[in-house]
Amino acid sequence: MGGEGAGGGGAGDARARPETYRVGRGEQGVLTVEPYKSELLPLWRFRTPDVARTSADALRAAFDTYLADGDLVGADMARKFLQMGFTRARRYANHPGGRKYDGPVPAGRRGVSGAHGRAELPRGPQDETKAESARIFKEQWDGVEQVEAYTTWRAEHRRTHG
Repeated sequence: MGGEGAGGGGAGDARARPETYRVGRGEQGVLTVEPYKSELLPLWRFRTPDVARTSADALRAAFDTYLADGDLVGADMARKFLQMGFTRARRYANHPGGRKYDGPVPAGRRGVSGAHGRAELPRGPQDETKAESARIFKEQWDGVEQVEAYTTWRAEHRRTHG
């Protein structure tokens, strides 16, 4: 998708046209904004704590590189991948197999998060391996949220570009 950021359609390159990028809420756009999706997705893994640590460290390094290069859209995308590492690992920690809701996603709602009227499945016994993976991602995510140059840019970008 690139260029449109969270929640829109269209083709483009968010690196070439950062003004078209929308920060969005949470992880919105994480799997659609190019060229960042293609650069960061191969780094994102959470199967075990060792794999999660390698992944979270690589995503944090990408965040730092983007920031040093003045590519704040890239930094935001790296933050989104760290956040997604946390949320997905937590889901697997709480729900065996990673399925949170009962039944298929209703027609027309594919690719849109949420329950959409489906019941939440009961939580299983916590998977401590996935819980540790989540903690690793959360630590790196919290770290990027403390970087003033990034958080100042993000707030300004939201004000000026939505």
